[in-house]
Amino acid sequence: MRLTKFTDLALRCVMRLAVCSEDDLPTTGDVAAAMEVRHTHAAKAITRLRHLGVVETRRGRGGGLALTELGRHASLGWLVRELEGEGEVVTCDDPPCPLRGACRLRRALGGAQEAFYAALDPLTVADLVTSPTGPVLLSLTGPPDR
Repeated sequence: MRLTKFTDLALRCVMRLAVCSEDDLPTTGDVAAAMEVRHTHAAKAITRLRHLGVVETRRGRGGGLALTELGRHASLGWLVRELEGEGEVVTCDDPPCPLRGACRLRRALGGAQEAFYAALDPLTVADLVTSPTGPVLLSLTGPPDR
């Protein structure tokens, strides 16, 4: 199983937000710089996370990004499923596979995919940012000036 780059980035953004204090709300630009990715990529991930109810955006003075309670305590398996979408590991329809009627591969890979998600189900974002990860995330400020 391999996660999309989008899911990987979204998870890293959530982890970065999980270590921020309520007094220090980073902007999307701050998170992008800390993760060393383009602002547009981080913005797309933050938008999706906001739609899922995982991230809250606050405008104006003192605004920025904050992880919601859902974002802090939701199952990592649920979050990855939502970010990855409903797709199967393999598709047998495009182009049509001649083995469709008698193949056991699709079912085996589907079971492996569900086992992957099930392994993530007991974990939360809060679990991911315990030491030593949390202090490292706090130290990230972006790439050095060139």
